[in-house]
Amino acid sequence: MNVTVDINCDVGEGLDNEAQLMPFISSCNIACGGHAGDTQTMIKTIKLALKYTVKIGAHPSFPDVANFGRKVMDMNPFELQQSLEDQIIRLTTHIDELGANLHHVKPHGALYNLAAIDGATSQILVNAVKNTTNNVPLYTPYNSKLALVARENQLKVIVEAFGDRNYNTDLTLVSRNSENALLTNKQLVLSHLVHMIKNKEVISIDGVGVKMSAKTFCIHGDNPRAIEVVKYLSKELLKLNIKID
Repeated sequence: MNVTVDINCDVGEGLDNEAQLMPFISSCNIACGGHAGDTQTMIKTIKLALKYTVKIGAHPSFPDVANFGRKVMDMNPFELQQSLEDQIIRLTTHIDELGANLHHVKPHGALYNLAAIDGATSQILVNAVKNTTNNVPLYTPYNSKLALVARENQLKVIVEAFGDRNYNTDLTLVSRNSENALLTNKQLVLSHLVHMIKNKEVISIDGVGVKMSAKTFCIHGDNPRAIEVVKYLSKELLKLNIKID
């Protein structure tokens, strides 16, 4: 089997590990001020992405640095959309200045999880993307409300799955409050990922195989072993005729 997959990482989040991650991934999602990120981190990360020919995405979130964008904020829809547009514009301004291109948008944290199930939040996010970009694709969960709303609004969807997160049987992510939410063992990440790629399903935390097909797979930049994991994947996936691109 010869397969090509996209491996993406959330970056520019203050961990300063981008130079070690970029050689082994094919796309990145750059924090643009909502949950993390400032002018310096955005410019530095864009330059690294250009150096390693990594596709660049915007990674907007609820404007909540204190909670790293991982709690749902009760916001007026107009204010939320304005914040998301401001975040995307902030990043794309630097992208344009550096001669790069915005490839996609991927929401972060609580915004991602809420948009996956809530049509109103999905529409706000889709509106923000359409108002600030040349209708770039959205990275979305499989069979999600966000994917449906994006397609209804003529936005391309690139379905995403998580290579280093465990799933519940209903395809929600295991809560980060659980100790088994995040996979840090590189061998476990590889087997988890390969099963999703080859079988178009994910093995849930309960041991059940659940249908799920994706084109891009995330390894979290804040995974404590992220660098070790992406290095390992870049070698082992090739041995299985799975190319990262």
